[in-house]
Amino acid sequence: MIQRIQTVWLMLATTCVFLTMHFATYVGNAAANTNVALLYLNGKFSPFFVLVTTAVGVATMITIFLFKNRSLQIKINGVALLLHFVLLGLYFVQITKYAGVGVFALVGCVLHLAVIVFLIMAIRAIYKDSKLVKDSDRLR
Repeated sequence: MIQRIQTVWLMLATTCVFLTMHFATYVGNAAANTNVALLYLNGKFSPFFVLVTTAVGVATMITIFLFKNRSLQIKINGVALLLHFVLLGLYFVQITKYAGVGVFALVGCVLHLAVIVFLIMAIRAIYKDSKLVKDSDRLR
């Protein structure tokens, strides 16, 4: 399990997903009708953000242990990637609700980009591993 490169990519993706819960992606002024001056938009912003972020993290963590079922591993990672894009869409919808000028936080944005890259690299590695097994079965 650990000797496969996709396990490393999945561990890195899982780590980055759970780090997005703590690091802000966007910092800006709250809406005019609230008494909060600054809001930090991260994975703990609302219960729905927590749910989707945790779902992506748990899905990537579970697929580490599905190394014998590569087709299921690819499907779950694809769903996790799709969920992460949905999460990014939710971030941008939430950003439009900010009243004043805000700024994207570098660490949070890099973590989100890293999750996407690591999941794509894991899917590619799983596909290559699956192709290698099919080719070796054909030679027997």
